[in-house]
Amino acid sequence: METPIVKVENLSHRYAIQWAIRDIDFEINKTGVYGLLGVNGSGKSTIMNIMCGVLKQTQGEVFIKGLSTTQNPVGAKKNIGFLPQQVPLYPDLTVEEYLTYTAYLRLQPKKNISKTVSSTMDKCGISHFRKRLVRNLSGGYQQRIGIAQAIIHNPSFVVLDEPTNGLDPNQILEIRKLIKEIAEENTVLLSTHILQEVQAICDHIWMINEGQQVFSGTMEEFDNYIVPNSLLISFANPPSLEELQKVSSVRQIEYKDNKSFVVHFDDADEVIDNIVNESVKNSWHLREIRREKTSMDSVFTELSRK
Repeated sequence: METPIVKVENLSHRYAIQWAIRDIDFEINKTGVYGLLGVNGSGKSTIMNIMCGVLKQTQGEVFIKGLSTTQNPVGAKKNIGFLPQQVPLYPDLTVEEYLTYTAYLRLQPKKNISKTVSSTMDKCGISHFRKRLVRNLSGGYQQRIGIAQAIIHNPSFVVLDEPTNGLDPNQILEIRKLIKEIAEENTVLLSTHILQEVQAICDHIWMINEGQQVFSGTMEEFDNYIVPNSLLISFANPPSLEELQKVSSVRQIEYKDNKSFVVHFDDADEVIDNIVNESVKNSWHLREIRREKTSMDSVFTELSRK
């Protein structure tokens, strides 16, 4: 049987008397992008810091390619690349100087370092800034440098903690593309509190809430929990709640404000058709109808019912 790339067993950690995470278990056996999803403060960073050897756990074990992070930390860390939330940059070095320094830190053979740095810069799209001071680059390019230092030694397992945090939409798209390219050859664990982020690039999801694992499954399985089941509708001449409740396929309805309502449904296409038809027939003058976005809280609520 092939050794898992990553194996986490009964992982728990507490700060003083407060448990940050409890009984976390998961296993990764192939390349791809794996998502660790949860609101801020749910325990994601604690899990990542333990996996990368930054923090020693209270209980449990982490194995990287069969090597224990507590029993053989140096061996395990050789297989790990880590980008923490605060990117560990030296702003007064050039891009090339900084990556050369990180290659030495990662114990790369001296004769290969120049070639390794060049190929990593090419992969991360920062070669044209090799002589530029790190401090003079945009947030998006600094994030690319951070990812470059995480993969400079070609690790089997790459851990990225909130890699798109604080970036503009174009930069986010570029970083997502880079992560997907890295995941073709390496296993990537991505931490985020943003639903759209896991939907965009992840193959498998672990969801953490209040330090406990509440979901583990594929992106397709997770989609069952994040499809919105409510509509926001508004009218120029609004009907009463009772009138709207009589519309076929409406399961529940509530006021949003004087002219707007939140409608819960069982079949989206059917309820939309029925509301549009009733609005025309009764001169309600429909002004807006759209699906509401699913919030992280609603996903947690749905998962707790299972």
